[in-house]
Amino acid sequence: MDAIISTLAKIPGALPGAVAQGLIWGIMAIGLYFTYRILEVSDLTVDGSFATGGAVCIVLMLNGFNPWLALLMAFIAGLLCGLVTGLLHTAFGIPAILAGILTQLALYSINLKIIGKSNQSINVDKYDLLVSLRWVKELALKNPLITVAIITVAIIAIFYWFFGTEMGCSIRATGANLAMSRAQGINTNMNKVLGIMVANALVATSGALLSQYQGFADVNMGRGAIVIGLASIIIGEAVFGKIFRNFALQLLSVSFGAVIYYVVVQVVITIGLDANLLKLLSAAVVAVFLAIPHLKSKYFAKPVKVTEDEEEVTENA
Repeated sequence: MDAIISTLAKIPGALPGAVAQGLIWGIMAIGLYFTYRILEVSDLTVDGSFATGGAVCIVLMLNGFNPWLALLMAFIAGLLCGLVTGLLHTAFGIPAILAGILTQLALYSINLKIIGKSNQSINVDKYDLLVSLRWVKELALKNPLITVAIITVAIIAIFYWFFGTEMGCSIRATGANLAMSRAQGINTNMNKVLGIMVANALVATSGALLSQYQGFADVNMGRGAIVIGLASIIIGEAVFGKIFRNFALQLLSVSFGAVIYYVVVQVVITIGLDANLLKLLSAAVVAVFLAIPHLKSKYFAKPVKVTEDEEEVTENA
C-alpha cells in the first residue's frame, strides 16, 4: 500500500514536464493535421523533417545564431523538406506515401551531415535557449509551458486566418474534393505541394523546440513521430470533436490531444510500465481510436425506419 501511495505521489511532479512535451509535440500534430485531415494525404516525411528541424536549430545556435532566428531557419528547412516530397508526388507521379518515405530516407543522411554525428548537445548554461527542461517547474516567464503555449496560440491564429483566405480555402477544397477543385480551375498540384510544405515546416519547428527543451538534437529523434501525431489527432477528435466545431478550436483540440497523450504516457511510466513498450502502447492507442468509428457504425448504428410509401415505391420499382 505504501508503495502505491509513493508511486501516485510522484505523478503531480511529473505532470509539468509531460504537459510541456505534449504542447511541443502538439505543434507537430497540427502540421500532420494539415496533410492527414485537410489535404487527405498520407505524408510520412515527418519522421525525417522533425529531426531536420532539431538539427538545423541546434547547429545554428552552437554557431552563434539567435534562438529565434535558428527557429525560423528550422521552419524554412521544414518547408524545403515538404517541397521535395510535394514535387516527388505531383511532378513525378510518385504516390504520396512513397514520396514521403523516400524523402524521409534521404533526410537521415542529410541530418547526419548537418549535425556531423549521431547527436549534438547544447548547454542551457552557455546558450540562450527559448525552452528548457530545467525551467519547467519554475514560476517565471521562461517556463517552457508559457513559451510553447504562446507559440501554439500564435500558430493557430495565423493558420486560422490563412485558411480563411482564397489560397487557404483552395487548399481545403483540394483535400475535400480533388475532381471538383480541378473543375473550378484550382491548381490542385500547387496546393498539395504548398500544404505539404507548410505541414513539414510546423513539424520541423516542433523538432527545433524539442531539441532545445531536451538539450540535444539526434538523428533518430523523429522516429515514430507519425504515430504520436496520429494519436494526438485522434485523441483530440475523440475527446473534443463534439464541442470544438470551429476550425481554430479543431487545431487546438489536436494540441490538447498531444498533451493528453503525453500525460497518459507519463502516468503509465510513473506507475512502472517498461519504457521499451511505449511504441507498442502508442500503436495500440492509434489502432483502437481508428477502429472505434468503424465498429460503432457497423455494430451500434440504429436501423433506418422505412415508411410504407417508400416500401410501395420499392415494390413498384
